[in-house]
Amino acid sequence: MSKSVKKERFQFWIVAADLMWAVLAMGLAYALRFDLLKHGPRDTPVWTYGAALLTTICIWAAIFRSAKLDGFRRGWHLPAIASQLFLAVSFLMVVLFAAGYLFRIFASRLTFACFGLLLFLGFLGIRYLVHRVLSSSLLRRASRRLVIVGSGPVAREMAAMIEKHPEMLCRVVGFLFHADLAFEPPVGVVTGQPSRVPTLEVVNLLREQQVDEVVITLAQPGTPEILNLAHRCREFGIMVSVVPHPYELYLSKAQLLDIGGLPLLQLREGLANFANSPLKRMLDLGLGLLLFAFSVPVVLVGALLLINKRDGPFRRDLRCGLYAKAFMMWRLNSDREAKDLSRREIILQQLSVTELPQLWNVLRGEMSLVGPRPEPPERVKHYSDWQRQRLNVKPGLTGLAQVHGLREQHSSEEKARFDLQYMMQSSFFFDFSLLLQTVWTLAGRALQLRTLPLTVTAAEIPSSGELVQGTMQSAHSTQSSAD
Repeated sequence: MSKSVKKERFQFWIVAADLMWAVLAMGLAYALRFDLLKHGPRDTPVWTYGAALLTTICIWAAIFRSAKLDGFRRGWHLPAIASQLFLAVSFLMVVLFAAGYLFRIFASRLTFACFGLLLFLGFLGIRYLVHRVLSSSLLRRASRRLVIVGSGPVAREMAAMIEKHPEMLCRVVGFLFHADLAFEPPVGVVTGQPSRVPTLEVVNLLREQQVDEVVITLAQPGTPEILNLAHRCREFGIMVSVVPHPYELYLSKAQLLDIGGLPLLQLREGLANFANSPLKRMLDLGLGLLLFAFSVPVVLVGALLLINKRDGPFRRDLRCGLYAKAFMMWRLNSDREAKDLSRREIILQQLSVTELPQLWNVLRGEMSLVGPRPEPPERVKHYSDWQRQRLNVKPGLTGLAQVHGLREQHSSEEKARFDLQYMMQSSFFFDFSLLLQTVWTLAGRALQLRTLPLTVTAAEIPSSGELVQGTMQSAHSTQSSAD
């Protein structure tokens, strides 16, 4: 799309700012430790901290490149960025402390603790500042003006994605579609009242509106009318981009090849190797066992609160797991769709205490800690082909869709976009990041519980989208949300 901001150049400036902050953070940590706190003698040579700083610069450049820590890879989402930076800085500090121990370099641990804290806060502040600058009204007015050709789900999702990526410096100013087609504006994109324009006057309208680029999202962009539009746009200096189809081959990584001037879109397997790897199973067993031990008292308290339930405090639901294999999923016996729920049941549901028994399913190998949430067979049988790709990995206790506010009552279409994105980018680092984001999400829900009345009807229960900011409304929402 737009060439106004090169992705590599954008990442370069972010990492350059990170490295400059690292130098400043080391100086601040050193001054805080020895000048302000005046704690202990300066018996460690200054060059020791210089060597640690040089090591930090090298390691952070490598981490930044491998984990893509610019903060805009999946669209701006503060919990995701904070969790990724926290993990990366924690790893960096572990390496520094381990190196000091191995080489018997005795330096102030307080200085390095302050250094790590300053690094995290500074890196997060840099990305937040960049996001505010890119999202400012002044810069948006200077952004490239885009018009999207099409009115279908791909057109709406393209508009939503552009809104989530301010670093592209693009702004959707309108949509072009056939007058006989219905159009539902995408969430978050402001549009005016539609008007009819003759086909021959479309390019003149684009020039009047100072449009810089046209994005074609039609399933059949090769019609004479569209080809003529593209030709005339290029004549007047308006850039033309095309979304390749079939777009729904979502788990395929596309690579454009040029064979003697003939473009060839090559589709490769996009499922990340980590998604079904033995390493992920080891993570599930190790961390799952630890979480299971800590969750037992919490689950027992929840079970006691539900002891008077007709069928007991626990229940098992039939769900589809890896490759659609059915299994029984454990949970506390509290129905979200009940007409009248007590305050204690609402608290158990909103804090996901009702889902903690599924750690047993994780230990049994039927589920994973992170992955697409499992759904019942009656919903799975209505999956489209691209939705069925969710079944290529084990279902999870939490996932990318859940940390963006989507839960069981949301449609499979909405959740599938996030789930398939996770499957393509799954990694050890990403899984830990999602677990930290889950803690953030639960904390956000906990803050909202103070406003709940003693008894709540099902219609009054605030959705997770209301509890946690940042839910991306998918353009594909054709399926019922009933579980």
